[in-house]
Amino acid sequence: MIEAESDGNVWMAYNLEMEKLAGKNLETTRSGDPLHNVYLKYLAAAYNNTAFFADETGNDAKGLEYNNKSLKIQQQIGNRSGIGNSLNNIGGIYYKQGNIAKALEYFIESLKISESINDHYSTSRLLNNLGGIYYQQKELAKAFECYNKCVLINKLTNDVLGMAYAQNNLGNLYFENNDINKALESFEKSLKLRESMNDKRGIAESLNNIGRMYFFQKKEDEALNYYNKSLKIHEEIDDKTGISYTYNNIAEIYLKRKNYNKALEYCLTSMKICKDLGYPENIKFVAYQLNEVYKAKGDHKNALETYELYILMNDSILNNENRKASIRTQLKYEYEKKAAADSVKVVEEKKLTTLQLKQEENQRYFLYGGLGLTLVFGGFMFNRFRIIKKQKQIIEDQKTIVERQKTLVEEKQKEVMDSIRYAKRIQQSLLPTEKYIERIFKNNV
Repeated sequence: MIEAESDGNVWMAYNLEMEKLAGKNLETTRSGDPLHNVYLKYLAAAYNNTAFFADETGNDAKGLEYNNKSLKIQQQIGNRSGIGNSLNNIGGIYYKQGNIAKALEYFIESLKISESINDHYSTSRLLNNLGGIYYQQKELAKAFECYNKCVLINKLTNDVLGMAYAQNNLGNLYFENNDINKALESFEKSLKLRESMNDKRGIAESLNNIGRMYFFQKKEDEALNYYNKSLKIHEEIDDKTGISYTYNNIAEIYLKRKNYNKALEYCLTSMKICKDLGYPENIKFVAYQLNEVYKAKGDHKNALETYELYILMNDSILNNENRKASIRTQLKYEYEKKAAADSVKVVEEKKLTTLQLKQEENQRYFLYGGLGLTLVFGGFMFNRFRIIKKQKQIIEDQKTIVERQKTLVEEKQKEVMDSIRYAKRIQQSLLPTEKYIERIFKNNV
């Protein structure tokens, strides 16, 4: 019900009920009970929502208080995703307060967690936040790098809201590089995505940014139309930061039209909101605009005061300590990330070396085994060769014997036949022939 509700007051009423229910159920469950952690998780979510609402309405002290309450519970139940979210929210408040060093500290810690658990949604948001810091510090190349990574992650995960924020931030960078057409294209893409999600705060921001692009294209009427649409939504959701920015932008149009009283009216209203919020970035923009109005009106005293305020706020954002903190934190993060990658690489290399040694050992065993099998097989074949040779010799000997016996038999047969033929000749020589007997027989007759 909370997630589905767009009205802030109703939204907070539901959230308060969730907080009460979680607290009541925690009183009736023990720490060992699995449900106990479930209720703690919902209580942490309620604290997180309260912190978000407080931050949106300009109460950053309450925002920090409840984000820290949520963080403590998330750490207690070991919810790494929740810990990362709370760290990110706390960093966001420090960022708006102009405490860049503190903001970076929390953003980097949160980024480490989101990357370690493959939480692409949170990683995208944190890269957006880091890109915002680099943009503020005028390190545009690093800002582009962060935002482009966001776009890639959001496309891969089909994160529409994340894509909308990344496109909006890319628009700011294109504007910083004086590419108005490209900036307008990015802002319009962001608006379309935010409208598909009914992200009212985002829609109001995109309308404001598109209005700015029309202003720089000298289309003041269209710019004012977009500003008024944006202002209406900001007032509906009580977004004080958005209201102050929009008032400042409207003042710029009246200044351009030389309606100095109207411009001053909008600027002073915007400055009052900014001072209540206490955010240096917001005060800086309005102070610059007020300086321009006072100069145009010939009010040199107030022009000097607002210029000094502008310089003071700008210095607080771009001072050397903040820049050093930004560089130091980034280097620390990159070093730790590289060290972690190197340690993983070393472990992997050790695993690979161990695997290679194991493979080499196995290969040696296979070689020895192969040699052993070869020797056994060779011995077997040699033995078979000897047996075959011996058998062949026996066969040859038997063949020789058979052939000798055959020769003897043939010789004996020849002797017998010769004897028979000899006897026949003797017989024939002794016995009268048939013709002789026949002739004798005829003579006697």
